[in-house]
Amino acid sequence: MSKFRKKKSNELPPVSTASLPDIVFMLLFFFMVVTVLRDDNLLVQNKLPKADQVEKLKKDRSVYIYAGKPSARYQDKFGTEAKIQIGDKYTDITNIKFALTEMRQKLLPELQDKVMVALKVDEDTNTGMVTDIKQQLRELNMLKLIYITTPGNELNN
Repeated sequence: MSKFRKKKSNELPPVSTASLPDIVFMLLFFFMVVTVLRDDNLLVQNKLPKADQVEKLKKDRSVYIYAGKPSARYQDKFGTEAKIQIGDKYTDITNIKFALTEMRQKLLPELQDKVMVALKVDEDTNTGMVTDIKQQLRELNMLKLIYITTPGNELNN
């Protein structure tokens, strides 16, 4: 007759960690691909006004115009007068047409006629500058204009 042996211990076998490096590298590559990097280097101060009715903007068909005083690190070079920024460089009011046409060309061809201009204007910026920007936009027939704000209510804060 055969003899049956009982296991000496009821321990679980150790977990295999052979696939752990593969999983770690897969996660690393996933986050590298999915991470969105900042498009523009902000050269102007940008403390946005508050608004209580805020909507999310689709970024695939928008061109951003920033307006405000130069940031503290750029004030020595550019002064403290309010500036306009399109992309990564300052633009004069007379060069807005050229800069916006250039930015429009970077969009997908089917979206170039449906461009929305997003104004990110510092709350201390002169209204005359905004009016000048809007006049240039009218001349380019870019009539879809959005003002970017932060959520909140100015009266309560």
